[in-house]
This record gives sequence, C-alpha cells and structure tokens, in this order.
Amino acid sequence: MHYPYKFEPMITDEEIAMFRSGNLLNAYKIFGAHVLSFPECKGVRFVVWAPNAVSVSVIGNFNNWHHDSHPMINVRNSGIWELFIPDVFKGEIYKYAIKTRNGSVIEKTDPFAAYSEIRPRTGALVFDSEYRWNDDEWMKKRAFTDHTKEKISIYEIHLGSWKRNKDGSFPSYTEIAKELCIHIKNLGFTHVEFMPLMEHPLDGSWGYQVINYFAPTSRFGTPDDFRYLVDLLHQNGIGVIMDWVPAHFPQDRYGLTLFDGSHLYEYEDPRKGYHPDWGTMIFDYGKGEVVNFLISNCLYWLDLFHIDGIRIDAVSSMLYLDYSRGPGNWVPNRYGGRENLEAIDFLRKLNSSVEKRFPGAMMIAEESTAWPGVTRDISSGGLGFDYKWNMGWMHDTLEFFSADPIYRKFSMNRITFSLWYAFSEKFILPLSHDEVVHGKGSLFSKMPGSSESKLANLRLLISYMFSFPGKKLLFMGVEFGQETEWNFESQIFIGIDDKKKVAIENLLKRLNAIYEIYDLSKTDFVQSSFQWIDFNDNENTVISFIRKNSYSNSMILYIFNFTPVPRHQYRIGIPQKGKYRSIFNSDSLEYGGSGYEFMAETNSEETSMHGYPWSMEIILPPLSCLAYEFIKEI
Repeated sequence: MHYPYKFEPMITDEEIAMFRSGNLLNAYKIFGAHVLSFPECKGVRFVVWAPNAVSVSVIGNFNNWHHDSHPMINVRNSGIWELFIPDVFKGEIYKYAIKTRNGSVIEKTDPFAAYSEIRPRTGALVFDSEYRWNDDEWMKKRAFTDHTKEKISIYEIHLGSWKRNKDGSFPSYTEIAKELCIHIKNLGFTHVEFMPLMEHPLDGSWGYQVINYFAPTSRFGTPDDFRYLVDLLHQNGIGVIMDWVPAHFPQDRYGLTLFDGSHLYEYEDPRKGYHPDWGTMIFDYGKGEVVNFLISNCLYWLDLFHIDGIRIDAVSSMLYLDYSRGPGNWVPNRYGGRENLEAIDFLRKLNSSVEKRFPGAMMIAEESTAWPGVTRDISSGGLGFDYKWNMGWMHDTLEFFSADPIYRKFSMNRITFSLWYAFSEKFILPLSHDEVVHGKGSLFSKMPGSSESKLANLRLLISYMFSFPGKKLLFMGVEFGQETEWNFESQIFIGIDDKKKVAIENLLKRLNAIYEIYDLSKTDFVQSSFQWIDFNDNENTVISFIRKNSYSNSMILYIFNFTPVPRHQYRIGIPQKGKYRSIFNSDSLEYGGSGYEFMAETNSEETSMHGYPWSMEIILPPLSCLAYEFIKEI
C-alpha cells in the first residue's frame, strides 16, 4: 500500500486564479477524478470545489465508505480540495463526504464526474477513456466549413424512446449506432440532435434536469460507447448536435444544490435562484467558478466527444429576471431593468470561447421571445449564437395547419407574417418534441379531417417547412406519420412497414434532396433569395413565391393550395419567360397523395400578372405543394 499524503497537490496558483475568474476553460482536465501514473504506483487524482466546507473526504468501496479515511487537502485555503489516492483504478465508485459549517455531513456526487451509476444509484465512477477516433476527415473538414451556407436538416431524437429491446430495456449506444446511421442517411438528414444525454435521475425529465453534466448517461453504456456512436455518425457524414441545459438544475440532494452546505452553484436569493415553472435551481452566473464550470462543460463535449453543435435549452429563462415571475417575486438588475446582465455576459463569453477554440462548431439558442440580436456578432451587441429556433414561425404555422381548411382563408396572415422577420436572425425552423407531448397530440393528429386529409395536410406542412428560408428540424416519428403523441416510456414504431411510412419517407427523401441539389441552403439567410409572387389570394387560400440562388443560378417556384379543392386554370405571374418543369408535387402517388392531374411542364405566356410581364397557367391538386424549376427560354 502507498500513502496518499506523500503526493503533493498538483493544482497551481495560476489555475486557481483562472478558475476563480472563470477562465480555466480546460477545467475538465483538472477537476473530477483522473487516473494517473507515478513511478511508484498508479491511482486517481480527485479535485473538487467546496469553499464553504469544513472538510471534504473521498469515499467509496476502497475505504468502506468511511467518512474519515481519505480527507482531502484544502489547497492553500483556496476552497479547492485535492487528493491523490494510490491503488484506486478505473471503474471505482466514489462520492464526496462534505462536512458543512453546521456540523452535518452530506454525501455528494462529483460535479465533474465523467461516468455515473445508472439511476436510482447515485455514485460517480472513475473513468479513463481508451477510445481511438476514426473521424479525422470529418473533423478537419468541419473546421473549414461555413455551415451557414450548408444544408442543415436535423433529425431530433430522444434516444430512450427511439428504440427498445424486446424486454423493454435500453439498447446500448453501440447497438443503436448502425441502425441510426442507416435510418438518418436513408431519409436525407444531415444532422442528428440528441435530447440531453448528460446523466439525469428522472426519465420523465427527458434529460433536461441534469445532475452529472460531464457524464453521458449510463442508461446506454459507457462514455466510450457514446464516443463510438458519434464516431460512426461522422464516418457516415452525419453531424451530431447535443441539447445542453445551463439554465437550471434539479434539487436532488446528492447533486449540485447546496453542494457544500451553501448556495454554491445557485443564486442564494430564491427570487433569482429558484425556477417556479420546473421546481429547479438557477445557476449563479455572477460567480466566476460557476461560469467556469458551465463553459468548460460545453467545451468538454466539443473536445472529448467531437460534438458538432450545442443547442441551449430555455435561453429565454436565462435572459429575463422576471421570467415566469409576478410583481415582487424578482430582483431588478443594477439599472432597474429585467435583463439578467450576468447571464448575458455568460452567454457571450460562452459563444466567443466556442468560436475561438472549435471553429465550425454550432451554437444554437432555443429563445422564444423577441430578444434582439441573438445571432448577431458580439462585437455588434449581439449574443453571438450561430442559430436561433424560430418559435414564432412554429406556433403560427401549426395554428394555421390545425384549422379546418374552410376557415384558413380568414387566417392567411398566420402563414405569411413570419416572412416579415424571417431574415432578422439566422433561424432554424423547429417542429420539435415540445409540439407532440402534454396532450398536444402528434403532428399527424393535429391536422384536420379524415385520416387521408390528415396525411395530405402533414405532407403539405413538411413541404412548406422545406420551402421556407432557414435550416430545418423534425422530431422523430414524423417520418411515418405517427398518430399518437410521443411517449418517452416506449419506443416509436421504427420497425413498421406500411404504405404511410413508405410514402412519408419518400417525401422526406425528395425534400431533403431538393434542399441540397438546388443549393437552397446557401441562401437560407439571404433576404433577396425570397420573392413573393402572391400572398393575397385569400379566397382560394393559395400562396406562391420564388426561391432564388445566385450561387447556382437556380430558381424554384413554389405554389401551395391549402384547401382540398383542386384549382384548374390557376394563373400565377413569373419573372422569366420560358419553359417550366415540375420538380415536386406533394400530392403524388409515391408520397401517398391522390395523384390528381397536374401539369408536369408548362410554358410562359405574355399575360402580365402579379406585377410580372409573364404568367403561366397550372392545375393545383387538392392540399398540395407544387414546385417548378425554370428550364430554358423559348
């Protein structure tokens, strides 16, 4: 046996100072449990921040969980405790026993734990990665790619309900990997977005109430198993986005809340530190150490797990001090305003840190208000995100499509208003998990009418999303027209093979292909790429517009018939004289449509309309989206 206290603490004064100021951005390489080798022995170095503790000890099976066996050293009274314990190895379960100033001893998990026991057990596990990556080509290309001009079509997934074993248990990351890659590639998506996979105790939180921020959930295997999944996705040309939750954390006693007996990670004042909607605690963004914990955590996933993008949940709740709070229940900032200035500084520092260290990585905000400049450069007063979810587009679009087609002509502004602000931010268009839970029903069930009508409206909805400027996101299950709302406790019907599933898969393949072939992604954020033909035909409930691309000199005409009534001899103005050919018809038989007659090709006529000198006459099938490309002049 080797004596732990012959090994001096390794953390330096500079690292302590950087941690306090929020600038030790590789903190994950120092804090937590790390396997080390010395000439005389191997063991594990433990480092934890607990400035208000009287004492801290490492406990585990190696000392029979005895609180006094391995007291840690308070390094130069910094509040950072460190101890190297010889002869402790990978796989060891451990916690910290923290004696508080009131004399009680509390057992806590490691905030920097790289691996954790599966719920309901709460111990951290020593982990030492042995994984060797095989995605060099992907990572090198990513660093030099302007993703704002690339196709981004995201398949959002809750891993625990995407696939289950026959006995209802979870398959591992490695078991899921190949099937998931095949499925995503087959549909034509470019990215997968995982709902949070950080370790969390409550399945019903879907991962949004995190305890172990540095540990991939052990529900599906080890951290290296997760690395394999990411690696295989990259090798198949699929990017990986992770949901991340720096807005709040749960009150579980073994976690971050009252970590050393004090309000260490959370604001002390409940008017700032308690989230009334979710019963969770809010991080104290005014502390350098807390900022350091969060930023280093984000960088950890980008660095050690090769994640390509981070989507931050509930950004609005971070920005506003009065979020979900009535008068007298919130604390104004130093200027008397409602903005959380500390959270704003944190987000800007986070985004600039990611941009500097991981070029090509994406930072995405789920921000549901009209906060200005979410995706504007920090130097111009913005928050510095790459993308923002377009929640306004989502709400208006779903409200419009949920209405009976008879009444849609009275609410056409729902479908046209979002163009007024479509280029004010760099938007992702989300039809996410939030829209298919809590009694909202599935996208299919939201649609009005018979089963056939619901399917036609669903095809039309997806077609509208893919025609609209902005990157795309769809939640799992839409690809086969899932009729029931999402249930996290059971798998989606990934194995079904019926006509509806094949039809919608064909639709998604074609829409994803058009998005790529015609380079629409290059102009997702270029206002001049969008041009209305007609947004005033309320009586027929039809809209039409043009998507142009100066890069590839392509032009697509989109026409939408939002009613089940076919329109014959329907005339629209066009900006260019010549022949036009159909490249898409959502009512086609291969997409499960009615196969109603339409014109595959048509010529322009010198009849002015909609402000253009030329026009063309077409047939609009019921509840359909038609897309035409210009072929040649005649």
